[in-house]
Amino acid sequence: MKPGRRSAARQLLLGFGWSGIAAAAAAEKPAPAEPPQKPVGVLLNPIDEGLSQLLRIRRLHVQELSGGDAANQIRDMIIAALQTAGFFVVTENPERADAVLKGTAEDLVFNEQFSSHESLGIRSNVSTGRGAATGRTSDRAAAGVGITQSEDTRITDRKHEAVAAVRIVNKDGDVLWSTTQESFGAKFRGASADVAAKITRQLRADLDRARNLPAQVAKARE
Repeated sequence: MKPGRRSAARQLLLGFGWSGIAAAAAAEKPAPAEPPQKPVGVLLNPIDEGLSQLLRIRRLHVQELSGGDAANQIRDMIIAALQTAGFFVVTENPERADAVLKGTAEDLVFNEQFSSHESLGIRSNVSTGRGAATGRTSDRAAAGVGITQSEDTRITDRKHEAVAAVRIVNKDGDVLWSTTQESFGAKFRGASADVAAKITRQLRADLDRARNLPAQVAKARE
């Protein structure tokens, strides 16, 4: 082979060699990592959404309840029950509150009447007879029993019932939580105090439910 052709062939082989090395290096180089995808947002149903926002309430104002003087007494009992439970800081200043509890309440005293009528009647009659036309003999016998008895009963029972329908509303006007409770009184407390206790007990159960929501649901509103 002539010197000129040998040099050209050598350059061609060297070119192929460097191209192969570059291709192999490119094949071994790891592909760039894809950016992490953002988690898909979780859609909350209205109840869970309201419960999740309850956990953010720091201060709560209990508004005057409609229903008259009895409603104001129930309001005082609700404030005392919430203060004892320690769910929120109960404030009398609505400007400092994160949410407001409002609603209606009644404390009723009424008479309930029950009446019944019972009667008993017994009738019995016995009669015998004998007669002869020729001898003019005639025997007659008769007996009768009659008993009638009736009884009327009327009972008047004085009862005491309290009922309250309340809701917690945030500053945007959204209702986060609501409940309706009624009571005829408990063994160791009156009807109004028992309604306040039932409201607090229901709120405690719903707050526990909010804390037990899945983590992604609880963070969906953050």
